Order: sequence, then C-alpha cells, then structure tokens
Amino acid sequence: MRIKRKVCFITGTRAEYGLLCPLMEKVQQSLKLEIKVIATGMHLSPEFGSTYKEIHKDGYKIDSKIEMLLSSDSDIGVIKSMGLGLIGFADALSDINPDIVVILGDRFESFSAAIAATVLKIPIVHLYGGETTEGAYDESFRHSITKMSHMHFTSAENYRNRVIQLGEHPDSVFNVGYIGIDNIRKSKLLSRLEFERSINFKLSKRNLLITFHPVTLESSTAKLQFSNLLNVIEKLKGTNVIFTKANADNDGRAVNRMIDEYVDEHKETSCVFDSLGRLRYLSAMQYVDGVVGNSSSGLTEAPSFKIGTINIGDRQKGRIRASSVIDCTPEEEDINSAIKKLYSLEFSNFVKNTTNPFGSKGVVKRIINIIELNIDNLILKKSFYDLKK
Repeated sequence: MRIKRKVCFITGTRAEYGLLCPLMEKVQQSLKLEIKVIATGMHLSPEFGSTYKEIHKDGYKIDSKIEMLLSSDSDIGVIKSMGLGLIGFADALSDINPDIVVILGDRFESFSAAIAATVLKIPIVHLYGGETTEGAYDESFRHSITKMSHMHFTSAENYRNRVIQLGEHPDSVFNVGYIGIDNIRKSKLLSRLEFERSINFKLSKRNLLITFHPVTLESSTAKLQFSNLLNVIEKLKGTNVIFTKANADNDGRAVNRMIDEYVDEHKETSCVFDSLGRLRYLSAMQYVDGVVGNSSSGLTEAPSFKIGTINIGDRQKGRIRASSVIDCTPEEEDINSAIKKLYSLEFSNFVKNTTNPFGSKGVVKRIINIIELNIDNLILKKSFYDLKK
C-alpha cells in the first residue's frame, strides 16, 4: 500500500487561513496526501480573536501550535517574534517531518517557517509569489520565500513571469489564479437578514467595509493616516461602517485602539470585529457599497462583487488592480474625494462592468493535481534559471 505524503500547512492569520481552507479540504480528501496543520501568530492570540478555533470548527486537527506573537508591535517586537517563531518551527517541523510545507504569501510568520523548512531540508510549496506590496517589508519576505521554495503557484501571468525573473525554473512555476475567487463561487453566502443577525448590527442605505493595516516601511504614519480616514467617515451621512481589525504589524494595535474608541462613540452607525471569518466577510461584500482601506481583499475579491474599492496609500502599491479600484493618498481631502466618487451614480453604473483580473475557475483542483503529480519529484538542490538575452 502506498504511503500518503504529508502536506503541512502553515497559517498565522485569519485572511491567510481563509484562502488556504479550500486547499486544505482537498488535501484532507486526497487518497495520496495526508494533511498536517501548524497554527501560529494571530491565530493563538485572544487579542486578535483566537481564530485557531475556526480551524477546529472547520474540522481540522492542529498538529502544532507555535506561540510567537509578542504584545509589542514595534520593529524590535516583530523581530523578536520572528526569532521565537523560528525556534518553534524548528521543533514542530522536525516532529511532524512533512514531505512538503505549504506557505501562502508574505507574512513574517511565514518567513520564519520558510527558514526553518529550508534548513531542515523540507521542500516548500509557495502560493502567490511574484506579487508586490511596495509599502510593506512583506515585499522582501515574499521574494525571499520564493527563493527558498521548490514549487510556485501564482495568481496572474505577470506574477509568474516575475518569479521566473527571480531565477526560478519555469517548469516549477504555475499560474493557477486566485483561490479567493473559488471561495466566492463555491460559498453559500448569507442573506442580508442572516448577515445582520450574525453580526448583531443593522445595515443602512449605504454601508462600507473598512480594513486598514499600517504601512510597515513608513515610520509611525499609521495613526495619522487612520485618523484622517476616521475624520472623513464621521462626516458621512446615512452610512454605516463595519470595521475589521488590523494585523499584528507595527502600530497595528494602535489602529485597533482607535477603531474601538470610534465604535464606542458611534455605536448606532458602526461595529467592529477582530475577525468576521471567511463566510461573513464574503457575505458582507454583497451588501456594502465599497471596501475601504488597504487590505489586499479590496483588490483581489471585491471586484468579483461588482463593488468599488478605495485603496488608501502605498501598502498595495505595485499590485494588479481592477478598474473598480480607486487609489488615493491618505490625506483627508483625497479620501473624501474618493468616497464621493464611489457614491456617484456614474461610478455605480461603471463598476457593474468590472472584470476581476484574478478571476479563474477550478484553482484549488489545479493546485492539488500539480502537487500530487510532483510531490515525489521535488529536488532540494536548485539551479538559478537565467533569462535568455
């Protein structure tokens, strides 16, 4: 009898898990693969909603929990968290001894996992390399993880080309599309009434979904930028606001305190969640007029709902975007102008024809087929692929 190959998923945040979940489901169902799960980072923090419980609720066993998140969100705090993570991943991966490790994205938790897997000689499968976020040091983490990885899945052809440009052999780089689009198509989303009951909050005639993360390559700008956004939101008439909290990045906790204070003072028109979870978050997009802030979901998922995105500042600079994305600076005047455009009849009609550049069917199935076909053929030693001149 053929032994199942162990596939170990690393997850540290709610958003990352939301994308990995359908892929985890297919691995769990596979006759050739055995799923292993390591939860870390924000998942284990009560401050960020203890979202590891969602993993249990979805029916997955967590094989190892790695506590690495310090209460400090300063530069030094993030570095120390990475050090703790590296120690934890060394023990966890050594004990689990997987055949491959699956890492998505660019977070510092993922970077620590990639370093440990590299030294332990465990092949890495990396999802969504080649993308750019020029406002965050995640950009460097992502490209570094790409260089440590042995199989690559990208969300767009431009990103596949960039991974090859980084020296990865074309035969190991697969443009499969974005898993989030599969999630939208396959999810049975909540009705408006079901959604309102699930969040214990009544929607208004106009509604916005707001997620704002600090721009980590800027020094202490988060509070001022987010304050500008709040000042604009406070002046809007007939608009209710749903906030989801920032990640554990530099100054993320400062942003979250500002959200809590705002919601305390505007309970009739706003609500806040550490994590809405995948189903409620996608359901929310059905009923809001737009997504506001600088979360990647505004670029990757919101266009599929034919709604606008107000993308503030430089965090997502360099990423592919749909025509429904309104870019603006973090200045009050620009944010206000962007919201006026979002609410305009002209834009409302225009956005109905939006095409999501990441829209591709059957992403998860393609990824699983490729992993099953190649898992026994991954070679740790890689040659740098030079582009032909």
